[in-house]
Amino acid sequence: MVIVLLKLSTAFTQAQNSLQQAYKNKFLIGTALNAPQILEKDSMAMPLIKNEFGAITPENCMKCENIHPAWDTYNFELADKLVTFGNKNNLLVNGHTLIWHSQLAPFVKQIQSKDSLSLFMNNHIQTIASRYDGKIFSWDVVNEALEEDGSLRKSIFLEKLGPDYITESFRLAAKWAPHTELYYNDYNIEQPKKRAGAIALIKSIQAKGLRIDGVGIQGHWRVEKIPLQEIEESILAYSALGLKVMFTELDITVLPNPWDKDAADVNQKATYNALMNPYPNGLPDSVQQKLTNSYAALFKLFVKYSDKISRITFWGVHDKQSWLNGWPIAGRTNYPLVFDRNGKPKPAYYKIIALAKE
Repeated sequence: MVIVLLKLSTAFTQAQNSLQQAYKNKFLIGTALNAPQILEKDSMAMPLIKNEFGAITPENCMKCENIHPAWDTYNFELADKLVTFGNKNNLLVNGHTLIWHSQLAPFVKQIQSKDSLSLFMNNHIQTIASRYDGKIFSWDVVNEALEEDGSLRKSIFLEKLGPDYITESFRLAAKWAPHTELYYNDYNIEQPKKRAGAIALIKSIQAKGLRIDGVGIQGHWRVEKIPLQEIEESILAYSALGLKVMFTELDITVLPNPWDKDAADVNQKATYNALMNPYPNGLPDSVQQKLTNSYAALFKLFVKYSDKISRITFWGVHDKQSWLNGWPIAGRTNYPLVFDRNGKPKPAYYKIIALAKE
């Protein structure tokens, strides 16, 4: 009986002091889910997902290669389970993503004509967006369409359809998902040149009278260099366009970057060497403190602009599942989130909770 009461007490404490509970009057706190978590097979993550967060984003199951693997074939099994899981646990679901140059099904990469690619895009958006309209809260309609200098990324969509593929994506999404919020999502769009490109892109959508409800700044940053000034400027710039501002894929790497720059292009890879994996057996206290300080600085800024920010989503539940263990160098041990490799709260977690109460 004592053990049962202790477990109940612990669960109650978690629920009362969770991230989502602490920030419920400010903005949503979300997380990304991988396949085992959607299937409820990650026992360590389950209580964290249900207690700590108010929104979920699929890490991979709604990307083209998984949900639309062949021209006339759709695989909705895992995406449907994600939606069911969200509804069952009162978690808002953000769909990710409709149009993205990466993780495309192989058949898309082989399309040669403009008409065929246009037909693919029409069918893809219509079929998927209409299926989940009213069942999910939002869509990342277009993902990572910009180069670092703010120009449009040289993708198959730009090459064959021209720059209007972006506005056409939003037109189709609005048509087939009228009850779902629509966002543009990208990394490094807090940086001045890329931000200018994102603002131009958003204005081009608005100029055609099309609906765009928000912008997602991914937030894959380095512990040594959080661009606080650029982030603040971006919150103000994007909100001035009448958009919701979100930080959609937040994590902070503590490992060295082979290019010494902020990046999140999944197609970039580097070769393993031991110098690039300095903490295989645990994070030193000094680095843990840097991570805590970085998260604290970020959340102080988020709280300052909580009237303009609608959601903060961590890209993963705990360190063990983070994509940064395998990118851009496979086989590393990273510690970028606020729950450790055993699912326990890190000092950064407690600091974030404390900031909400100040």
